[in-house]
Amino acid sequence: MATSTPARRAWRVLTGLLVITAVLFGANALGVHVFKGGTWVPELALDLQGGTQIILEAQTADGEPSAEQMTQAVAIIRQRVDASGVGESEISTQGAKNIVVQIPGNADEQTRERIQQSAQLELRAVIYASAPTNTFVGEDGEETPYPTPDATLNAQPTAEPSNGSDPAWVTDKLWAQFNAYSCDDETNDPSSAPADQPLITCDTANSAKYILGPVEMDGSSVDNATNGMDPQNGTWSVNLQFDSEGAKTFGEISERLYGAQAPMNQFAFVLDGKIISAPSMNAVITDGRPSISGGGIDQDTSKVLADQLKFGALPLSFEVVSSDTISATLGSQQLQSGLIAGLIGLALVALYVVLISYRALGFVIIASLLVMGVLTYILLCLLSWRMGYRLSLAGVAGLIVTIGFTADSFIVYFERIRDELRDGKAITVAVEDGWARAKRTIYISKSINILAAVVLYILADATVKGFAFTLGLTTVLDILIFVIFTHPVMQILVRRPFFASGHRLSGLDPAALGAVHRGRSAFRTPVATGARVQRSRGEAERRQTIAERKAAEAAALQNASDKGAPRAEGENA
Repeated sequence: MATSTPARRAWRVLTGLLVITAVLFGANALGVHVFKGGTWVPELALDLQGGTQIILEAQTADGEPSAEQMTQAVAIIRQRVDASGVGESEISTQGAKNIVVQIPGNADEQTRERIQQSAQLELRAVIYASAPTNTFVGEDGEETPYPTPDATLNAQPTAEPSNGSDPAWVTDKLWAQFNAYSCDDETNDPSSAPADQPLITCDTANSAKYILGPVEMDGSSVDNATNGMDPQNGTWSVNLQFDSEGAKTFGEISERLYGAQAPMNQFAFVLDGKIISAPSMNAVITDGRPSISGGGIDQDTSKVLADQLKFGALPLSFEVVSSDTISATLGSQQLQSGLIAGLIGLALVALYVVLISYRALGFVIIASLLVMGVLTYILLCLLSWRMGYRLSLAGVAGLIVTIGFTADSFIVYFERIRDELRDGKAITVAVEDGWARAKRTIYISKSINILAAVVLYILADATVKGFAFTLGLTTVLDILIFVIFTHPVMQILVRRPFFASGHRLSGLDPAALGAVHRGRSAFRTPVATGARVQRSRGEAERRQTIAERKAAEAAALQNASDKGAPRAEGENA
C-alpha cells in the first residue's frame, strides 16, 4: 500500500531538518578547523568567565568634563567595542573623569586599539612627508641625529597661509622640529596639538612622518563608514559618507588637492594624534561619498579603519590609566547551578508529560525539546564565532524559561488533537484538524513572546540583553521545531498500529478521553462498557460547555417524553 501524502510530506520535512542540522554543524566545523575562529563550546560572558578591564581618563584643559560629554563618550566607546564583535561587554563611568571598559576574555589587539585610540577624529591636509628617521648623514659620512631645535628659530609664518595645504605653515622652527622628530620616541604626544596649528606626527605603522596642516574637518562630519570589496578588481576599500556640511567642505578640499603634486594631494585622517590613513585625492568629490582604497588595504584592515572613522568622533580625549585582567564575578559554580536547574526543569516536564498526562505521546515532547536543544547549542557556537556572542547567566536564565514556553506549544497542539478525537473523528483526521486549529494559537502567542524579547533587548540594560536575546532566539526555534519536527512526527506516528489503534498507553485512547460526542448536542452510546464507560462519560460531561449540557439535558428529557407517550392507533408494536 502506498504511503499517504501527509506521511510522504512529513518524511520530506524531517529530511530537510536533518539537512539543516548537518549544514549548521558543517559550518561550525569549518570555523573550528579551517578558519580557526570557531568553537565547539559557546563563549562565556564577563560574569561567568572574567576578562579585561581598561580604565580611560578624560583629558581636559581645565575643570571636569560635563555629564553629557561623558555619556556621549560611553555611547561611542560601546559602539566601538560592539563593532569589534565583542558581546556582553560592560562600559560605565567611574567618578567624574573615568570610563571603565570591561570585556569578556582576553581582548585582542584590534579591540584594544579601538578603545585606546579614543581622541577626537581630525581631518588634516598633508604638507610634507618623509621617512620616519630623525638622523642625517654628516660631512664625515657618519649618521647623526638631528639636533634639538634652537629656541631662537623663527616660529611664525613669513606669509599668511591661504589654506590648510599652504607650505607657508612650515616655519624654520617647525622644520627643525620635524627633522628631529622620532616616531619611536614615546615622549612625543601629538594628540595635544592645537587644532588651528600644523601638526608633526607619524602614521600608525610608523612607516613615514608627516607635517600636516590645521584641522579642516572633524569626526562629527562622518555620518557613516563601511568596508566593502570592489567586485571588478577584487580590492577592498572604505566607503565614507559625510553629512551635508561635511560634504560641502570636503568638496572644496578635494577641488584644492586634486591634481596637486604628492604629497600635497593627500588628506590625512588623524586619530589620537596619529595618522590612521593618508590617501591621495584622485578626483573632485562633491557628493560627500569618498572611498579609500589601495595601500595594501585588505578585509581586516578595511574593517578596522571603517570602525575607527565611524566611531572616532569622541567629544573628549582619553588616556589609558590601567589595563588589567579581572576574574569572573559569578564563576563556574553559578553556571553549573544554572545548568542543573535547567536539567531539573527538563526532567520535571518529562515526568509530567509521560507519567501523568500524555503517556507515550510525551516522548514526542521530549524528542522535540532535545532537537531544539541541539539546534540552540550549535547556533550559540556559530554566533560566538561570527558575531562575538557570549553567554551570560541572564542568557542561561532565558534558556531555562524557554523550556516551559516550548512545552506550552506542544500541549496546545496535543489538546487540540484530543478535542478532535472527543468529537468522534478518526485519529489521522484529528491530527490534521488539530494542527490547523493549534498553529494559529501558537503563532499568536509566540509572536507576542518575540515582540516582548525585541522590546526588552532594545530598551533594557546591557545585563538583561542576554536574557532577551536567548528568549527571542529560542522562541523562533520553538516555532521552527513545532512546524518541521513535532507535526511531521505526529503525522507519521498516528499511522503506526500502536497510536492508530488508540492504545491506552498511547495518550490518544478515544474511550479514555471521553470520545462520546456525535455532534455538539447529541451523544452516542460509548463503545466501552462498565466502569470505563462511566469514566469516559464523566470525562465528556466535564469537558462540555454550559450550552452543550443544557442541550444534552433537553435531548434526554425529550427522549424520555417520547418513550412515555402513548402510541398512535395502527402503529406497529
